[in-house]
Amino acid sequence: MEANGLGPQGFPELKNDTFLRAAWGEETDYTPVWCMRQAGRYLPEFRETRAAQDFFSTCRSPEACCELTLQALGMEVTMVPGKGPSFPEPLREEQDLERLRDPAVVASELGYVFQAITLTRQRLAGRVPLIGFAGAPWTLMTYMVEGGGSSTMAQAKRWLYQRPQASHQLLRILTDALVPYLVGQVAAGAQALQLFESHAGHLGPQLFNKFALPYIRDVAKRVKARLREAGLAPVPMIIFAKDGHFALEQLSQAGYEVVGLDWTVAPKKARECVGKTVTLQGNLDPCALYASEEEIGQLVKQMLDDFGPQRYIANLGHGLYPDMDPEHVGAFVDAVHKHSRLLRQN
Repeated sequence: MEANGLGPQGFPELKNDTFLRAAWGEETDYTPVWCMRQAGRYLPEFRETRAAQDFFSTCRSPEACCELTLQALGMEVTMVPGKGPSFPEPLREEQDLERLRDPAVVASELGYVFQAITLTRQRLAGRVPLIGFAGAPWTLMTYMVEGGGSSTMAQAKRWLYQRPQASHQLLRILTDALVPYLVGQVAAGAQALQLFESHAGHLGPQLFNKFALPYIRDVAKRVKARLREAGLAPVPMIIFAKDGHFALEQLSQAGYEVVGLDWTVAPKKARECVGKTVTLQGNLDPCALYASEEEIGQLVKQMLDDFGPQRYIANLGHGLYPDMDPEHVGAFVDAVHKHSRLLRQN
């Protein structure tokens, strides 16, 4: 590092690399912890000020990554109060694919995202690493076909059964858009990447292996190759497939350093399933943060005992909810740091 405290790309020197070391499978003195969910949806001070602002002018977030990518592909996105992003003209027929933009232009459409990443990295001043995000191809496809959220994903799954070739064509377009988007995030300053397959649970093992897993693998393989070609240092990649417990073994061999778990998966079973070649991340039930701080501490201790001290990153099994008490989030983080240090002394 240079004497002025700046790293090779002119960013502030990273003072805390525990998360990155755990992601790469290296030994750590304590268990790193972070929480999924954007400030705009969770921290009260953000929620109050954002109300009067246009959603798309505020800082982008993991959950909005899906909508972002699809907007760049030419899908119109509107905000429906109380419901979130909605697509007034979802994909209904195969020929609708023709109105999508060339995926090669997506990265150039999202320049402001890369600027925001660079600015955030500078302002973090090396305190913690910066994580980049994107939705995985199947999850993006569900938004495009359903027109927003859905409890069954029936329209999107109908495509898989009735239009398998068109489905693969769409998933390839989305993969082609995601790769430069993720590489662009790293070039802009992201030090790790997480791919969300938020709607994995709507697919059984057969559909998942056919329409989700090949593209999840392809994203990792191509992003890593592109980073090498661009002369950029490799970054650890995380795959989080919510309710994808049936695919843990395959996900652990999909080219990602970290496999994220939701709260429905028993840590010991997950470790048996994936072995010791990947780091696991998760998986406290987000609603556990409604419990007393004392009980949160007990739940964290049990979780850490079950995961073990190494090759592990603590997190919730999904995102924080908007009404959660920041004090309880703090109690969760403190309990992870405290118990993980004690665990290493035994």
